[in-house]
Amino acid sequence: MRKSCFSSLVFAVLTSLSLAVTAAPSAKPESPTPIAAQMAQAEQTSIKVNLNSANAGTLQRDLFGIGAAKAKAIIAYRESNGSFTAVDELLEVKGIGKALLEKNRERLEVK
Repeated sequence: MRKSCFSSLVFAVLTSLSLAVTAAPSAKPESPTPIAAQMAQAEQTSIKVNLNSANAGTLQRDLFGIGAAKAKAIIAYRESNGSFTAVDELLEVKGIGKALLEKNRERLEVK
């Protein structure tokens, strides 16, 4: 008798637990933010990079599409030709094209 009562009690508890888990609302994981939205947010932060004083790490971190090689090329151009006089002069650096310049134009300044 005890065994049958205990079995019924265990069955009732497990059934209740199963129903509670099944009926509970599932937590939806947060969907990842699209890259375009991340770029828009980054552009709104108004970070300005001075082409005449920024080091390679700053160029890589704060500009889109600038890796180690392009950052070194920007610094080498600056060292061999003197300070930048305009943001558009960045087009003279090997590996920097119009698209890359336009993507970063709002983040660049020359002082």
